[in-house]
Amino acid sequence: MVCTGCVERPNADCSLEEVVQCVHPSDTPQPSRRDHAPHFLVPGRASGPLLYSNTPLSIWGGVSPSDGVVLDVHHPLHGRTIAGGVLAIPHGRGSCSGSLGMLELIVGGHGPVAIVLAEPDPILALGVLVAQAVFSRSIPVVVLGHEAFARLEAKDVATISPGLLNASAPGSTVAIPLQPASVDRHLELSTEDRAVLTGERGEGARKAMELVTAVARLEGAERLLDVEAAHIDACIYVGPATLEFAKHFATTGAKFAVKTTLNAISVDRRQWQAQGIDPEFGQAATSLADAYLSMGADPGSLTCAPYLLPNAPKRGAHVVWAESNAVVYANSVIGARTQKYPDMLDVLVAITGRAPAAGCHLDEPRRPTLCIRVDPDLRRVEDPSFWPLLGYAVGEAAGREVVLVIGLEKRSPTVSDLKAFGAAFATTSGSPMFHLAGITPEAEHWHAGTLRRVNVGVATLADTWSELNSAQDDRVDLVALGNPHLSLDEFEELAHLVAGRTAAVPLLLTCGQHVLSQAEAAGYLAAIKAFGAQVITDTCWCMLRHPVVPTGVGNIMTNSAKYAHYGPGEVGARMHFGSMTACVKAACAGNNDRTVPGWLAALPASTLATGDTLVVGTVALQHNSKRKER
Repeated sequence: MVCTGCVERPNADCSLEEVVQCVHPSDTPQPSRRDHAPHFLVPGRASGPLLYSNTPLSIWGGVSPSDGVVLDVHHPLHGRTIAGGVLAIPHGRGSCSGSLGMLELIVGGHGPVAIVLAEPDPILALGVLVAQAVFSRSIPVVVLGHEAFARLEAKDVATISPGLLNASAPGSTVAIPLQPASVDRHLELSTEDRAVLTGERGEGARKAMELVTAVARLEGAERLLDVEAAHIDACIYVGPATLEFAKHFATTGAKFAVKTTLNAISVDRRQWQAQGIDPEFGQAATSLADAYLSMGADPGSLTCAPYLLPNAPKRGAHVVWAESNAVVYANSVIGARTQKYPDMLDVLVAITGRAPAAGCHLDEPRRPTLCIRVDPDLRRVEDPSFWPLLGYAVGEAAGREVVLVIGLEKRSPTVSDLKAFGAAFATTSGSPMFHLAGITPEAEHWHAGTLRRVNVGVATLADTWSELNSAQDDRVDLVALGNPHLSLDEFEELAHLVAGRTAAVPLLLTCGQHVLSQAEAAGYLAAIKAFGAQVITDTCWCMLRHPVVPTGVGNIMTNSAKYAHYGPGEVGARMHFGSMTACVKAACAGNNDRTVPGWLAALPASTLATGDTLVVGTVALQHNSKRKER
């Protein structure tokens, strides 16, 4: 048994009993989270069936905006509808577009009648606030804290009224007093801020500043700060309300006050008609992008990997970035400063140029509260699939905490390795950043000494491999690359792998226009196109549906842990996951033999036997051959 809780005897072999008891005075665990007194985040009344889960849920990609059905096949609520119910989850996770999804659900009449959380979630709350401010529709949002939230388990019905939440099941009732929403917190505003609020920059800027200050008070910020740049994720077309929000500000003359780029949108602006996209959807998606372009966004951006653009921010720069993988890359790898901004708040801050001085804009929230130790057996693995597998597992362990990962100090990951790690991490966690000791720029400031520790070993990554490989047979109908968008070094690798070969099944890749131009100039595109690959720009796999993904596709092969997670819910296909080399091999053969990589199969088994429980600080880890609810 490896003990990860000791400072005096690090990594010593201990019995299970010794590990449970091993907490030295100098190594007292820090609390992982602050519990909250039950209170309203957004006031209101509601009653309905209670949909409770202790697993976080990404509204975008995890819930259908057209009917409220939970699409995430990895979630315990999969297949159930949240429409008309009281949704109770600890917090959201994954995509920043959860705010767009929540807005669309509320305005379209397919959303919950209330949201109950264990922790405040600005992404979900922002969707409700915009529905209230722009569309005059609202639902209550309540934060209970983890202890009170756990009391809702096994309850069937919930009623929320001023000052009280009641939840009941036959023979059992829970009554939880609720404090009112805090709307009177002092917020220091500059002379310019006040001028914007009085309408000196127009109605659009006034409404934007009104919402920015409302969110700042909700987050407990004491002031606003200037941002240098913005990356807008609200350009994804989720439904009519998404477009109406953009038009609301564009038609009032609002302009972006800072340099602004756009995330990947929902269609390829140059090819969507030729691809057979439904005209109504294609026109709405391009109209959404056009609205933000008219406000001053960079027309040459349109990428989910803005850190690959030449104007990427520098270390220490305050920016407003949405798109979950971009947020964690900016904070963690670049060392820039951004919150995990909800879609639409990114637009509002870009209009005002001012952001709440909260979250990762400040020093303290960037401090790690959890240490993830990578087992020595994994530290020599060179397979590129190691990085997304590790990111996915670390994200699950992190929850919403900032983590310090130790054990990889001698590694030199590429930009693409860190891109894959960050995207996978952002898929399974709600955290805005991570630190990789010896790799990322701020990791040198932190030490593992008093942090709670969790071990990640081969058994964890083997479980992750199994979870991401949902295909039940060897057949591959389509190969999907570029989630997030391909980098130049990935183009180079792909060109080398496909040279002189021909695809037997479609291989589609997504990338940004800037990187595509670089790849063409470097001479990589000729071999890739000769292979039969289709290049798609402006959009990415998180938005691609039929007919770009052909009807009848049952199994998709990808090297993206993010797409392997979301793909089954988005397009109804099962996934093969592996390295880019394995993806090209599958594209040539039309099948994937589903062989576990040698490094996963050959490494020693986990130090924990199935069913053992290891307690590290305040965290209890149950090792099973298959993970269930997390």
